[in-house]
Amino acid sequence: MGSQGARTDNPATSLNSVSVDDVEMELLLEGIYRLHGYDFRQYARSTVRRRLTEIMGREGADNLSTLQGKILRKPELLDKVVSSLSIQVSSLFRDPRFYLAFRQRAVPLLRTYPSIRIWHAGCATGEEVYSMAILLTEEDLFNKCRLYGTDLNPDALAMASRGSYAAPHIARSERDYKEAGGTRSLSDYFQISGKEATILQSLQGRVTFFQHNLVTDASFNDFHVIFCRNVLIYFSRPLQDRVHELLYHSLVRFGVLGLGANERLHITPREKHYRSLDETARLYRRTD
Repeated sequence: MGSQGARTDNPATSLNSVSVDDVEMELLLEGIYRLHGYDFRQYARSTVRRRLTEIMGREGADNLSTLQGKILRKPELLDKVVSSLSIQVSSLFRDPRFYLAFRQRAVPLLRTYPSIRIWHAGCATGEEVYSMAILLTEEDLFNKCRLYGTDLNPDALAMASRGSYAAPHIARSERDYKEAGGTRSLSDYFQISGKEATILQSLQGRVTFFQHNLVTDASFNDFHVIFCRNVLIYFSRPLQDRVHELLYHSLVRFGVLGLGANERLHITPREKHYRSLDETARLYRRTD
């Protein structure tokens, strides 16, 4: 008798350890994508599972199927899910070694351009964008730059556009700013009123924030510099490769790419098309 369609004596072996939770999560992510266009299907499963578990606790859902019904029928809950799944870890001059390396290795290259377009992909609440605006101001390059900050999360983008942060946040970032080569006081770049600090209008004028999904959207310009830092580590390997293709095709020849401290070009599809400006800082230059 042929084995096609035959029942096995050990279902667990044939299912290759796929659990009910795995199936429920796949269905939930597929439903969010089909109904609302947010694609988390290739995000790292450990991250997605942890964040969905947190949401289940807050919403009183016993399992992912119950949560799915709530999310797909309540737009306000969907916003919370998108906010939770789109990572928002950000601070001014986070990883100062990177900014110092950018000053030393990339800024001399940028001085040769008559105008400069910079893309911050996955900018969260905007601190990275404003950090770069401050650095470029100190290097006398800001007035020939146009900075674009994009993210999936509309709430994060709204905060980035306002450019307002808790005043203690600025004080806590002072040391990182100095270690990044800062030449003044970080507070000089903010209007502080009570407990709130707002980035100076002069630094907001050449910055634009808007929604862009690295998973599903195409390139929207050619850039001299692209930052995609601490984003790719939350993606599955196939999705990382796809995003690297997007970044490569969005970067002009000899353009500069900055990645996060735990991200690198090694064994990516475009590894041979870059050379390292500073491997420790994850700073690269496209070669062709």
